[in-house]
Amino acid sequence: MAQAKKVALYALVVFVLYTIINSPDRAAALVQVGFEGISSAAQGVGEFMTELVN
Repeated sequence: MAQAKKVALYALVVFVLYTIINSPDRAAALVQVGFEGISSAAQGVGEFMTELVN
């Protein structure tokens, strides 16, 4: 089972590198979307905590 995880991880790394090399603009857009999602989630948690304290 550990061998399968290792192979899957290597395949994922190769895919990510292939995507970045072939289409850097698309890869940058995907990273930006990911960071915007994380930012929105953090903002939501912050608003929740603020309302919880008040």
